[in-house]
Amino acid sequence: MQSNHSVFRRAFALSVPMMVQNGITNAVGLVDHVMVGSLGTEAMTAVSIVGQLIFVFNLAIFGGLSGPGIYGAQFRGQGNTEGIRNSFRMKVKISFCCLIAGLLVFLICGKGLIGLYLHGESKEVDAALTVSFGMQYLRIMLLGLLPFVLTQIYAGTLRETGDSLKPMTAGIVSVAADILFNYLLIYGKFGCPKLGVRGAAAATVIARFIEAAVLILWVSGRRNRVRYPFLSGVWRSLSIPADLTKRMLKKSLPIFCNEFLWAGGIAALTQCYSTRGLHIVSGLNISNALCNLLNVVFVALGAAVGILIGQELGAGHYEQAKKYSFSLTWFTGLLCVGLTVILIAFSGVFPQFYDTTDNVRHLAQRFIIVTALFFPVQGILNALYFTLRSGGKTLITFLFDSMFSWTVTLPCALLLCFLTKLPIITVYAIVQAVDIIKIVIGAVLIRKGIWISNLASEASE
Repeated sequence: MQSNHSVFRRAFALSVPMMVQNGITNAVGLVDHVMVGSLGTEAMTAVSIVGQLIFVFNLAIFGGLSGPGIYGAQFRGQGNTEGIRNSFRMKVKISFCCLIAGLLVFLICGKGLIGLYLHGESKEVDAALTVSFGMQYLRIMLLGLLPFVLTQIYAGTLRETGDSLKPMTAGIVSVAADILFNYLLIYGKFGCPKLGVRGAAAATVIARFIEAAVLILWVSGRRNRVRYPFLSGVWRSLSIPADLTKRMLKKSLPIFCNEFLWAGGIAALTQCYSTRGLHIVSGLNISNALCNLLNVVFVALGAAVGILIGQELGAGHYEQAKKYSFSLTWFTGLLCVGLTVILIAFSGVFPQFYDTTDNVRHLAQRFIIVTALFFPVQGILNALYFTLRSGGKTLITFLFDSMFSWTVTLPCALLLCFLTKLPIITVYAIVQAVDIIKIVIGAVLIRKGIWISNLASEASE
């Protein structure tokens, strides 16, 4: 039996590289946002809206890979190399289906999707110019979806086997490239063309190709074949035993639907807020740019919780897994209290970096403060979600997460936005507070232990 201190160390060992990688990536995203923000409110709003749409695609990929990932973590706990190899192959099949579907949707419906966020009225934002900037940005960003998918396949599998350092290193290289090419291509420095929002998109695409190349070439080297035996012959065939395929798909589909619908729900919430005015979208986007820099802490810890508990379940340590789930959940919540203090301290400073109106800056500050106050709630929810998912009870996580968003959170926002005259900040705070109900539900589900199962043993049998 390991102590809580031991599992905290393991969680940190696994999550800190993810925090560093995602933190640096989000920091660059923050720099990108500020750079584009210097081009005007329309450019900033357009890039943020397209970013929201691509976020839905990214979450769909994340959800599609999560089902095989649950098996990968448990196969790791069981010591089953062939099982890990099959989970990798399933990720390839699922992600490329998502890639083709995503490209078709963005190519056919991109302009209409951007327009969904621009129905409100505002003297501060030109809707037509925002759509034009958005389409420029989107067309180039589509080129980066393929390397993004490949990176997620490799990085996810490495983390499931306990190695989050190599994905972190590849991410750092990518971030350095992104900063450099953003500076060169947005502003036209050192003889490069001045491309504005197109330059921001091109820099991101270049960085994604570099990240994928560094990670894949590194782990595929001769020296690493011993450390990562599952990579041996993994591309020779994408064939997977039919029974295991069915099992993985059965777990993957609810998670895919959950992540897709959850991300869609977030996009729908933003669109709902935009009906109060386009300046609301601008203020909320500034807030999200800063808050996303710090939420990497609980996102990475949540992912580590899922992996560690999945490994315990795969090894047959059920009571240990249940004990760790509560310890890590409340530990994550306590860490988020510190993040709340940091965010509130910077809430008035950060919006000043943007070339926008005082009204938008003031809105952004208030959005940041409200988001910060609910950071502990989001941290606890994230850990609860990954714990429930680690045992493969994906239907439960679907009901717990996205169905709650669409049946409770979004209707609440719609009613408050359309049927009341409450200030938008008050509406936003009430909608955030609704998630406290989910904490109660999640804690009950964890305590009952209905999420506990050993998928690796079931698949082996």
